[in-house]
Order: sequence, then structure tokens, then C-alpha cells
Amino acid sequence: MVNTNAEVTRLKDLMPASGRMKTRIVMDDRQSTVVETPFPRPWHKSHAITLNWSLWQELSVSQRDLLFLHHVCWLTAVRLIKPELYQGVAAVGVLGTVFELFQADAVGILAAGGLTVIAAGQVWRSNTGNQAKLNADDTAIRIAQRRGYSERDAVRHLLEAIETVPLIEGRGGMNYTELLRAQQLKSRLGTIKAPPPERIRTQ
Repeated sequence: MVNTNAEVTRLKDLMPASGRMKTRIVMDDRQSTVVETPFPRPWHKSHAITLNWSLWQELSVSQRDLLFLHHVCWLTAVRLIKPELYQGVAAVGVLGTVFELFQADAVGILAAGGLTVIAAGQVWRSNTGNQAKLNADDTAIRIAQRRGYSERDAVRHLLEAIETVPLIEGRGGMNYTELLRAQQLKSRLGTIKAPPPERIRTQ
């Protein structure tokens, strides 16, 4: 049986350089999920990917590789502080709220605060929505190919991991996002004809 230190070393070697700098691997058998990746806080230098070692070992090595790469790719793709429209609007909204507080302008406070909430919601959705998870799958597959997997094998192992995790965790089945991810991967394997519609992927 592989010990936890050997597995952590193996997973670190699997990661791209950007992942090694931004993430740390934690083992915690108290959590009910196979792998947990909390939304990253911008003030933290590194972000945890927590594995339940007992559950993790129920996946094959190849399934672990692709599932782990998905989480690394999602985590490193999250962008909270960058010059994009909604991040800029959120920043302006925060500054406006602070200014209006000093001015004691109730209407201005509500307007600026509302702008901040709307923009922050858009930032959250762009980083946690279906498309972000599908993008992470695509990136994970590309990285796996650089680690010796063929494209088809990488897609197949990731699909198997997505389908197996709910069983290991004792859930009734895949959640909505997992179903979309599975459909996208099956379309790449050619087992179904169409990927998820654009309007669903962008939700």
C-alpha cells in the first residue's frame, strides 16, 4: 500500500509548475468528500487541496491523476484580482460605498453597495460556474498528455473518476455540474453525439 508521503510526492510531480507554487496538498480523513478544494482567498499565498486518504485510495492511480489535475487546474485558473470588467466594477463599487459612507448619503450607499454585490456575483459565477469546471477538465487533459497519457486515455480516466466519486462518497448520483462534465467528456470520446449546449455551459 502506498503511504501518504509517497502519494503527495507523486502528485506534486504531476502538477505543472504554476500548481506547485500556488497549491499545497493536505490529507484529512474527517471530510466526507474524496477531494475538497475551497474557493481560494486572494490574500493567501497558497491554497489547499484536501484529500480523504481512505476514499482517495478507492480510485485507480489514473483516475486520481486526472481528478487531481482537474482540481489543480480549476484552482490555478481562478482570477479575483485582475483588470477585467466585473473586477473593476466591484472595486469601484467598494470605493464608492466607502465614499458614500463618509458622506452619510443613504441613497448613494445603497447604489454603490448594490453595484458591488452585482459585480462580485459575476466574478463569483465566472470562477465557479459550469464553464470554469469544463475549462479545468480541458486543461487537465492537456497536462496529462504532457505526463504520458494519450488524449483518449486522459478523457476516459477523468470520466471514470467523475462517475466513481459519487459512489465512493455514498451519494445518490452525480450532481448537475458532474453530469455536464461527463456529457462533455463522452462527446469527446464519441459515445454521445453532442456536448452540453452553450447556454448551459455558461450558467
